[in-house]
Amino acid sequence: MLIIHALSYFSGISFLGFGVGCFLSENMEKEFIRYGLSNYRKVTGFFQILGGLGLLSLSYSKFLWGISSFGLCVLMFLGFAVRIKIKDRWIRAFPSFFYMAINGFIFWYVIKIYFN
Repeated sequence: MLIIHALSYFSGISFLGFGVGCFLSENMEKEFIRYGLSNYRKVTGFFQILGGLGLLSLSYSKFLWGISSFGLCVLMFLGFAVRIKIKDRWIRAFPSFFYMAINGFIFWYVIKIYFN
């Protein structure tokens, strides 16, 4: 298995968990209130689940794989920006940066496949 596949599976499964957590976790509900984004919790969870499923589709559709990685990269960029805006410590902001980097790398890889 290529490292890119391992990263895609890791990120995809993670986002399925994060997305479900947006719907079911009381802690996640409290976090979105702390961010000042409580109205966006379920929408965020929906897109996390959708993106996670898209990353897991890498064997079936490179287009869906690429769109999903791009969408999750953008979502995590926004999550990182929110963490910076509310002045969270770096250790609390790092996961969003980490997932942004992973999904940005996956997107770059998929684009490289399409244009080579």
